[in-house]
Amino acid sequence: MDNEPWDVIIVGGGAAGLNAALVLARARRRVVVIDSGEPRNRFAPHMHGFLSRDGISPLELLEIGRGEVRSYGGEIVSGRAVGVTGEAGAFTVEVDDGRMLASRRLVIATGLRDELPDLPGLTGQWGRGAVACPYCDGWESRDSRIGVLATSAMSVHQASLLRQWSSDVTFVGPLTAELDPETRAGLEARGVRIDPRSATAVLEDAEGVLTGLTLDDGTTLPLDRLFVGPRLVANDDLLRRLGADRAETPLGEWVASDPFGATSVPGVWVAGNSAVSHALVVMAAASGAAVATQINADLVGDDTRRALAARSVRA
Repeated sequence: MDNEPWDVIIVGGGAAGLNAALVLARARRRVVVIDSGEPRNRFAPHMHGFLSRDGISPLELLEIGRGEVRSYGGEIVSGRAVGVTGEAGAFTVEVDDGRMLASRRLVIATGLRDELPDLPGLTGQWGRGAVACPYCDGWESRDSRIGVLATSAMSVHQASLLRQWSSDVTFVGPLTAELDPETRAGLEARGVRIDPRSATAVLEDAEGVLTGLTLDDGTTLPLDRLFVGPRLVANDDLLRRLGADRAETPLGEWVASDPFGATSVPGVWVAGNSAVSHALVVMAAASGAAVATQINADLVGDDTRRALAARSVRA
């Protein structure tokens, strides 16, 4: 156990966690980030929609962020947080190498993971030819042959959006047979093709470039890019151990938090995809900054109470 508690432990070193750490370190708080080095977007060569950082590698962004946090005295611990106990003012986080870190406040920014459909060839293309977010990869897919795999009701939203970037969009999969007449008519009116056949494999050429899908009747659907809606699963084991309240969202059950990331557990905040499942990278970074200002204000209040108590004792 470290002898002196940290002001704040941040679990998760993605855009949200690092931006929270940056703001807190600049506020002269003792802050440490515990990070396993496996961000959700590590499969993608580029990230987009982040002002001044558009097109940068997501891993490069994190490396820059780590350097900035360290430059203000913040620390980065490589490892996975495997346990947490305590309460506001006295949290203890266990790291997988056996270290025990103590802190006054806690930020969970562990985000989420994508569970992909069981489709041969999809995992190897994930983040390259097969992607999820139209706002992240729509521009790069413009005027190309786009396929949208129907995996859930949310896939309709993907197919509707992607027509903006290309006139060649195919919405494919058995779930398309369940479209209500109004939704189907709207898609078809905009030129989206609807194909109820099942995809059986993702195809690629000798250079590893996605070329299409094989379908259940043995035919091939030629494509340049495939959009897939994975199942979003929160990395929320620590929050469950702490007993944080949960709430239903359009994308499933998620930890409940207020607009500034405070959970039902006093002293515990969430940021990034741990707070909002659909947050883009720039949104995640912004939420980290917002959480940091709230935590610092909370710590200022705590510092004031401690100072008053100390004065009372001296008197």
